[in-house]
Amino acid sequence: MNAPSDLTPDVASHVRCDVAIVGGGPAGLMAAEVLAQAGVAVHLFDAMPSVGRKFLLAGKGGLNLTHSEPHEPFASRYAGRQPQIEPLIRAFGGPEVRAWAQGLGVETFVGTSGRVFPADMKAAPLLRAWLQRLRAQGVQFHMRHRWLGWADGGALRFAASAGEVQVTARAVVLALGGGSWARLGSDGAWVPLLAQRGVAVAPLRPSNCGFDVLRADAPVGETRRAFFQELIGRTPTPAVGWSPHFAERFVGQPFKTVALSFTDSQGRSFNRRGEFVVTATGVEGSLVYAASQLLRDEIEAHGHATFHLDLLPDHSPERVLVEVRHPRGSRSLSSHLKSRLGLDGIKAGVLYEHLGKDGMNDPVALAHAIKALPITVVATRPLDEAISTAGGVAFEALDEHLMATAAPGVFCAGEMLDWEAPTGGYLLTASLASGVQAGRGVLAFLGSGA
Repeated sequence: MNAPSDLTPDVASHVRCDVAIVGGGPAGLMAAEVLAQAGVAVHLFDAMPSVGRKFLLAGKGGLNLTHSEPHEPFASRYAGRQPQIEPLIRAFGGPEVRAWAQGLGVETFVGTSGRVFPADMKAAPLLRAWLQRLRAQGVQFHMRHRWLGWADGGALRFAASAGEVQVTARAVVLALGGGSWARLGSDGAWVPLLAQRGVAVAPLRPSNCGFDVLRADAPVGETRRAFFQELIGRTPTPAVGWSPHFAERFVGQPFKTVALSFTDSQGRSFNRRGEFVVTATGVEGSLVYAASQLLRDEIEAHGHATFHLDLLPDHSPERVLVEVRHPRGSRSLSSHLKSRLGLDGIKAGVLYEHLGKDGMNDPVALAHAIKALPITVVATRPLDEAISTAGGVAFEALDEHLMATAAPGVFCAGEMLDWEAPTGGYLLTASLASGVQAGRGVLAFLGSGA
């Protein structure tokens, strides 16, 4: 093996090493660990001042490391990419993630939802212990090095504070993330660089994202005005967001204990209980994220998607209708709904938003809306706001070791691969597992053995 360079890129314009890893997120760090444990000289480059920034952000509300459910349902969370992800998480899945964390001195526990967290719920102590171990294993870190692609001779090009640095490596692991949260380093700037090398890349799209809602008083589908706009080559812009009255009162507030159901035009269905939050233009939060793939795909295909919201999932439709019809005497409708059904606040507000005064005074329409309120979304929020991204390097462009067939010696890992998964530990687990696979692939490529 080549010895690590004695020079840092701040004083050297060229670095030579066994393996260069580009990207200091979970996938890149895990690939570095696999390689360093095997005695390979690893240099890791990242555009940011420090590594693991998105990892730390994910841990702000409690770091969700993985999920405790059995392998089969766990693997099913990767939907259309299950055949490609399943072998990775079979080799390094939930139990292995927990054992890895324990090896870093971080105990974990299973929450009531089945999600797995560090005992102290924090990301920073785990990352500190991980980086300490990697440095002890000889991994060299080069921060503030933005990857620019390849030089004519095949060396990697980086923009650094002292000027351009070129890196010659026997193998390269790219772990550059997707296209969300650009300020943390995942900006998707690598897409054209790989496309130029002949590596197939699917367009990056928002995943686990929020949506803009269609104004309740806006028409759905083609209107006469939209038809004529399309005739003259103009794409009509739907009216989005909540009414000023609703937005002023409820933006930032959560819908709690509700159920969201949706069936797309292909017959794929989603039905789950949970909660989500009202934003200035629409909706976001865990329950919406869980349905986001189907909603996004439907919008892309048809321009809008309508899900139904059950505001009282513990009440049968029959009971709701009985309670709505119950004589209310001199009480206001708002007082009646609160006393009979516990409906008030944001739930009552969204009913008024969609039904108006006339609809609210129609018991049958009101009862139906309480159990199946239609909410139409017409656009995802921008890619940079998404929790994660779909799209990326196509698995069809890689071999079983995650090496690009069009660029031998170049391996890809993490969220820059074309897969997506819901939140709940699935994203981080697959990122770590792909880093393990890429690291082992590099070992095989270098002839070191896995």
